[in-house]
Amino acid sequence: MTESITKDHFEIRLAEDEEIQFLCDLAAGEGWNPGLRDIECFYQADKTGFYLGVFNGEPIGCISAVKYGDDYGFVGFYIVKEPWRGKGFGIAIWNHALASLKGRIIGLDGVVDQQDNYMKSGFKLSHRNLRFEGTAKAQGSKAENLVDVKTVPFEQVAAFDAGCFFEERKTFLETWLGEEGHIGFAVVEDQQVRGYGLIRPYCDGYKTGPLFAADPVVANDIFNALCAEVEGHNIILDVPENNADGVLLAESYGLVQSFETARMYKGGAVDLPLDKIYGVTSFELG
Repeated sequence: MTESITKDHFEIRLAEDEEIQFLCDLAAGEGWNPGLRDIECFYQADKTGFYLGVFNGEPIGCISAVKYGDDYGFVGFYIVKEPWRGKGFGIAIWNHALASLKGRIIGLDGVVDQQDNYMKSGFKLSHRNLRFEGTAKAQGSKAENLVDVKTVPFEQVAAFDAGCFFEERKTFLETWLGEEGHIGFAVVEDQQVRGYGLIRPYCDGYKTGPLFAADPVVANDIFNALCAEVEGHNIILDVPENNADGVLLAESYGLVQSFETARMYKGGAVDLPLDKIYGVTSFELG
């Protein structure tokens, strides 16, 4: 039975499989440029974490509240259609999502002008994530120790990924790595993953995410290879501002900052290894 809450002619309920595209369509309408196949992969992370706000049978808003393990959650896709804003529907959707993550540390990547509103809900600023974009152009030949990430034993990739994220996210990651059109490389030394990165198509080019690496050389080798795969196309890299080497990497490829988000947490602090995060996976799921 689908979880729901109803008041008059408005209800907030879980999105069904055939309805999940609605969230991505709203995000595209806001100019957020989601990847072409993002939502199908995101849904695999937690099928109980995607909500619709429905009025008189019509979906008018959405939000995601994805759970990671027992301790973490991440909020994204918080959107209400323009005609329905300012009428109380948005805050109802927001409160419902936060209630679904009660007892967990909750993260989000919010637009900066909403930062004060998030603070009113108990969120505290951790750092900024900076979006860089420009034309993909490789700066040399591919490093010899690079391999297609899909050829690396999955458990090895998942273990490295978990060290750069809140915790393991195997179900999502398996879908993310294997999705059609997603291109990824890894650096493997002595049978140990030292970093991996992936790009996927969006309407105007390719988005990077994640780009996790043990050091700047590994990060550059991976990003260079990704650029070579889509040379001449637009490419996006979302870098935590606190990772100075990541910012330098983006700038060294001629990418220019175009956008930023405020990474915020409620219910506790998250000590992510930002020095290994050269590109966040997504602003919607962390």
